[in-house]
Amino acid sequence: MQAETFDANRRHLKAVAYRMLGSVAEAEDAVQETWLRFSRGDVSEVDNPGGWLTTAVARICLDMLRSRKARREEPLDARQTVPVATTDVDPEQQLLMADSVGLALLVVLQKLAPAERIAFVLHDMFDLSFDEIAPIVGRSEAATRQLANRARRRVQGADKMPDAELSENRRIIEAFLAAARAGDFDGLIAVLDPDVVVDGDAAALRLGGGLRRGADMVARAFVGRAQAARAALVEGAVGIVVAPHGKLRIVIDVTVRNGRIAAMDAVAEPENVKHIEFTVFD
Repeated sequence: MQAETFDANRRHLKAVAYRMLGSVAEAEDAVQETWLRFSRGDVSEVDNPGGWLTTAVARICLDMLRSRKARREEPLDARQTVPVATTDVDPEQQLLMADSVGLALLVVLQKLAPAERIAFVLHDMFDLSFDEIAPIVGRSEAATRQLANRARRRVQGADKMPDAELSENRRIIEAFLAAARAGDFDGLIAVLDPDVVVDGDAAALRLGGGLRRGADMVARAFVGRAQAARAALVEGAVGIVVAPHGKLRIVIDVTVRNGRIAAMDAVAEPENVKHIEFTVFD
């Protein structure tokens, strides 16, 4: 029964893995590892085997992308991205996969951070919702949406946020941090959207006292705090980090809208934080 279920989803899993990894051979490895986990696990009570398998292969691909990045492997160029026939994979299927994605898109996808790539591929190419993707990348739903938005901007040709927008977001975030450190409640209110939401992963919510909504509640939570927090460039956007002695502890993705902070999504789970790239501003 498990083998039949897996075989029914195999083509879909190969397509997901190939779009994430850009390599037929690595996609095959990811699908094989997914089968091993599926066959060895107790999935008798899984209501949606297809969803379970998609989540499993996505997690495996994310680990492979992070491992590739940790080894500092160079992104594949267009020539290297062309699938090479192997005895294990149908050459006709390889060509169909390449045509369906497009070599140019694969080259662009390889420039994305691993979590950005996973969020973009699963949402924009396979129509998974952000609440389904969030546990895979270890972010809140809102932060996962931000990852996909960033990835989409790069795919559409904007490799990075415009300098003017980066500068303005940095100014607003630094004003927020300065007001928080100084205990300036009115200063905090001035840079917060009235409907601002502070969310995060489980570890961040434990540290911060839970989900908070509204400028008044958020300002009261931060007033007199954030002494160790710094504005930083976090995976291409301006955010906030807490990194004592250079060791990253907390990352906050910040959404700025109409000149005010509209959302903050914190990441503090060690397994999630360790993969995030950041540069603290001078």
